[in-house]
Amino acid sequence: MLTTSHPEPAPKVIVIGSGFGGLGSAIRLATRGCDVTILEARDQPGGRAYTYRQDGFTFDAGPTVITAPFLIDELFEGAGRRTSDYVNIVPIDPFYKIEFHDGTSFDYNADEQATVEKIRAMAPDDVEGYQRMIRAAKAIFAKGFVELSAKPFLKFTDMLKIAPDLIKLESHLTVYQFASRYVKDDRLRRVFSFHPLLVGGNPFSTTSIYALIHHLEREWGVHYAMGGTGAIVAALSKLFSELGGKTKLSTAVKTISVENGKATGVITESGERIEADIVVSNADIASTYQKMVAPEHRRRWTNRKLNGMRYSMSLFVIYFGTRKKYDDVQHHTILLCERYKELLADIFDRKQLPEDFSMYLHRPSATDPSMAPEGCDSFYVLIPVPNQLSGIDWAAAAKSFRDRVMNWLDQNYLPGLIENLATERYFTPLDFETTLRSHAGAAFSFEPIFTQSAWFRPHNESEDVKNLYFAGAGTHPGAGMPGVLCSAKIVEDLVCKRLAVR
Repeated sequence: MLTTSHPEPAPKVIVIGSGFGGLGSAIRLATRGCDVTILEARDQPGGRAYTYRQDGFTFDAGPTVITAPFLIDELFEGAGRRTSDYVNIVPIDPFYKIEFHDGTSFDYNADEQATVEKIRAMAPDDVEGYQRMIRAAKAIFAKGFVELSAKPFLKFTDMLKIAPDLIKLESHLTVYQFASRYVKDDRLRRVFSFHPLLVGGNPFSTTSIYALIHHLEREWGVHYAMGGTGAIVAALSKLFSELGGKTKLSTAVKTISVENGKATGVITESGERIEADIVVSNADIASTYQKMVAPEHRRRWTNRKLNGMRYSMSLFVIYFGTRKKYDDVQHHTILLCERYKELLADIFDRKQLPEDFSMYLHRPSATDPSMAPEGCDSFYVLIPVPNQLSGIDWAAAAKSFRDRVMNWLDQNYLPGLIENLATERYFTPLDFETTLRSHAGAAFSFEPIFTQSAWFRPHNESEDVKNLYFAGAGTHPGAGMPGVLCSAKIVEDLVCKRLAVR
């Protein structure tokens, strides 16, 4: 008798959240033949990479510094496509302009000799030290990024295997200590140690492994997507759809269903039950565990354990458009106040809102005129502030803080700003806690100190619930676009091994 063989149905995967970690995981798993559905709580994809459009201006809500663009290319290449057919990503030069409180400034790009000459002009005694520093950063990069960023740390023995390398690379040092070992000028120490702030870390407590960011930028440059970071989100969303993926917007997940210790799907806030073989959470990890996974299913990541973790600082972000152009302002500018270590201690340790502030000023219209109406400029200014564990009442404090920042910019850096404001909006730590559902309003999940890195972080494969996986800032390897895209690579590998997908 003839029998007809029926192909096995594609494994069903639910991805909670559509940030870069969620989109990356969804695309990778769809490419491997899984039936993938993204559930996004907000009304458009992107997570922290949300896009605001108002009064003719376009504002990227979150990530604007694009490094390691090859990780984006991998998503398209894995599906047999080319990034350039979906989005135009261009290099930025200089990477940043750093403005110091004393009126001096420093900018740099991937040109080592040009950077050396700028150091020679600013602090000639630091030239040799800088050259030794970039060689040391390259060695850290070779181990910390090339070898380890896309490998899961699921067992403590995974950590023990790399312990000799971590000792050799002196990972017990902080990023600031690492920079200070090689350069003596206080301004240069700030230039070569501020990078952890881009991923939620205090340079004075973040492990020196994060010094690899400096080499990462030198290796692949700093880039921008024409149309803004939201154009990358749109491109990835389009690719996901072409692969047969489904995205449900305005669909918040209330509960991850767990039966016999395994994730079996989710229940949305509207009460809809959706079954799945695998659940991948790109949502904030602490919120995922505390709000979506019942306590009886958690032995390691209990509420007590999660509440005892150290969380990153938060951010106060003001998005604004001007009726005039500021052609002398670079695409990326870091404005540093006189205090450095003490300012960061106020924000990270004492959790108090200081009178002074340092900030990152983003002017995408310097590169992309489409971000603002003709003759106008699009900006956002981002200021590190304490997270919600500070107890600051942002509903009451936001307006006065906004006024302090905008008045300072008007008087010191963007003359005529107040009278030329065309539109604005702001986003506070309270918004991180409510709109983005981030525990304690932390902008980057867990603070990237050594004891919260690699194996010490919540794993990409849940230790508590089988068939539950994590991508994004709160798991290994950490925050930042390269980190969350690497977490998606890890999720793909782990899920496909679990499902025996070739």
